[in-house]
Amino acid sequence: MHILITGGAGFIGSNLAQYHLAKGDSVHVVDDLSTGSLENISTCLAHHNFIFTHADVLVWSELKVAVRSVDRIYHLAAVVGVKKVLEDPRKVMATNIAATERVLRAVDEVNPSAKILIASSSEVYGFNKNDGFTETDDIVLRSGGRLRWCYAVTKLADEYLAYSFANTSKLNVIIARLFNTIGPNQTGKYGMVVPNFVHQAVTNKPVTIFGDGTQTRSFCDVRDTIQAFESLMSCDSANGEIINIGNDHEIAITDLAKLVISRAKSNSTLHYQTYEQAYGRSFEDISRRRPVLDKLRRFTGFEPKWALEQTLDELIAIERKKMDT
Repeated sequence: MHILITGGAGFIGSNLAQYHLAKGDSVHVVDDLSTGSLENISTCLAHHNFIFTHADVLVWSELKVAVRSVDRIYHLAAVVGVKKVLEDPRKVMATNIAATERVLRAVDEVNPSAKILIASSSEVYGFNKNDGFTETDDIVLRSGGRLRWCYAVTKLADEYLAYSFANTSKLNVIIARLFNTIGPNQTGKYGMVVPNFVHQAVTNKPVTIFGDGTQTRSFCDVRDTIQAFESLMSCDSANGEIINIGNDHEIAITDLAKLVISRAKSNSTLHYQTYEQAYGRSFEDISRRRPVLDKLRRFTGFEPKWALEQTLDELIAIERKKMDT
């Protein structure tokens, strides 16, 4: 099988590339390395079935050539992380919307039989007050704090683009709403909470919590995310569907910080910062984010295999190894 992964040097894409190479597939990764890194795909680079192209999908001249020969496309290229979004909202809009449209148009023109997975985000649910989010729930975004929510708007636009191509051109598109994926190769550079907590705990620094820590999130190991990807891409009835992917175990951020400290046997204390202190501006964060996975289970029988504690233990071990080298 021939696989194209845009944004494939990011932490999800790099794990996905390794998975497909282990299966004997050929993998082509394209990434501009703005948030991904060559280190993430270092084990892939020497593989005879692996190609890496350093390029921005938004302007990549060889996109149609690459798309023409592939069986599956995972479109993961996006600007992510609150810090990155606030730093360069124009880049967010261009990459997350225009690049998605360009990929879909290329598939429509030269390889309409290819299967495509478009990565969306749980951020699109916004301030919906439900205990858990289903794919048909209302989208609720505030009118204030506009730059903070431009990422959610771009991902919602991606969904409409994908849905439009699925309906008008009959492309084989699946829209995956990802809920807080974590795992090896993830960086805390742009505000990702788990790698930051792990680094702080391993180095016995104060674990920094933004806001009051009562906000809850549901964390899914990247290997579970990849298994969900693969199950959906093998399911013809999932074509044209929007489907939550994640783990439905929910935890408050303060409890997450305490859990990381405990698993790391750390002397770290808890340190709270306001959003204004953290990001240089004040905004209201989303209070809960838990996926309802009934639709994913109905299509694939998916159940997460990795407990949060298992993932944290592995990430702590990896961080300790970095500290020792």
